[in-house]
Amino acid sequence: MVAVKHLASPAAIPRLPACLSVLSYNVLLPNSQDGWWNYKMYLPPLSPPDEDISTWEYRKSLLIERIGLIDADVVCIQEVSPLSFEEDFKFMTENLGYDGVELFRKGRFRPATFWKKDRVELVCPAQHKDRTMLTTFRLNDCEEANSQDNWHVLNCHLQAGKQGGRRVRQIFEGVTTAYKAAKKLKEETPEDMKLIVCGDFNGGSECGAVELVEKGMVDQDFIEDGEQVSSKAKKLPLSAPLNDAIDMDREDDNPVPSTLVVPELISIMIDQGNIETAYMEPQFSQQVIDRLTRIYKRFAKDSPGIQMTKADVEEWLTLINGRVGRGTEFRNAAKYMGWKEPPTDPDEKKEDRPPIVIPDDGVLTFSDFVAVYLDELRQGKFWGIAWDLAKLDEPLDVDEVFQARYDRMYCSASLQPTVVLDTISTKPCPNKFEPSDHLPVCASFQVRK
Repeated sequence: MVAVKHLASPAAIPRLPACLSVLSYNVLLPNSQDGWWNYKMYLPPLSPPDEDISTWEYRKSLLIERIGLIDADVVCIQEVSPLSFEEDFKFMTENLGYDGVELFRKGRFRPATFWKKDRVELVCPAQHKDRTMLTTFRLNDCEEANSQDNWHVLNCHLQAGKQGGRRVRQIFEGVTTAYKAAKKLKEETPEDMKLIVCGDFNGGSECGAVELVEKGMVDQDFIEDGEQVSSKAKKLPLSAPLNDAIDMDREDDNPVPSTLVVPELISIMIDQGNIETAYMEPQFSQQVIDRLTRIYKRFAKDSPGIQMTKADVEEWLTLINGRVGRGTEFRNAAKYMGWKEPPTDPDEKKEDRPPIVIPDDGVLTFSDFVAVYLDELRQGKFWGIAWDLAKLDEPLDVDEVFQARYDRMYCSASLQPTVVLDTISTKPCPNKFEPSDHLPVCASFQVRK
């Protein structure tokens, strides 16, 4: 067995004979056209001289430098926008030489896979499933006897949130699709296919999708977020479970790096009085309630009965969202203030429906103001709430960093990692040096002898 060589970024992934290198990276939704809220991912809020750090042009420059230096054969990106994909990522071809590309067919946050045609050849059309996309390649520069081997690469961006069962179904369907592709390509032992599974799993070692990949099966006894992830046993159609490529052959003093490094907000933002309720139906901690109280009184100070009027709400929304009319804070505030969605015509296009408006005579009570932010909390937008509080001069005392390993790379038993590239950050991301809240994972593989 070949020992895995571990490198620390910034570094190039070495090009080795008969090897395939793969980079996986959740880049954080490009905000050239979509993703207007990305500036809220930066805590504390950026000062005016540094505001360009959150722009797509700046973030793109960091991506060009990093992806270009690593120079992997195949690059699996997660979280691209179909509205601006061609313009956002034309640098992959024009600057970095990735002349092969496949964009996932649907969704607002899509995966995309890039490759260099002089290094690998796409064997058959890509297959698009539920938040997974399969591409199959052959190596172009391989002179060994296995030069006609198929290499299957599954790019994943599994469902976020309290969706453990769906994540299990997504990874099971993706791997099964690869198995069927291997059979269709008449591989001798499709259960031993050369498979690399990578991407954003939206969960750590506690989630069912990771259990399925690492154990090869998951059954009805596995519980995630208090619920079964499967009503019956699911077994991957492989001869052995997948191997965690990033964790292989590590020394004790070189642990697997986290790939999600963000401010630790949950412990200071959520009332921890009841552990089960804190997760299933979270409520704000007293320090958040105190801050929201002071903010509300400040905006409602000139209003009769200490209530936020339309003018007060518009002032608040402009400060936190840049303008009135966007964000779930706006939509929920309008509903609490009396806006009602008109009856929908099934033949009417979404863009033709009347816009949401804040009623002229509507008021936003304090309880409704808190409810607006509770909705943000229950959608997992801790970062957005923390940014708003700081912008409104009520910052939380954030001292800790939350670290987790959501981004993963696995390989089938027929493959052996040769090189693994670690990217490490001790500071919350994104920041001046990191264009995303996620860090990339990268490895090179050869056929196991």
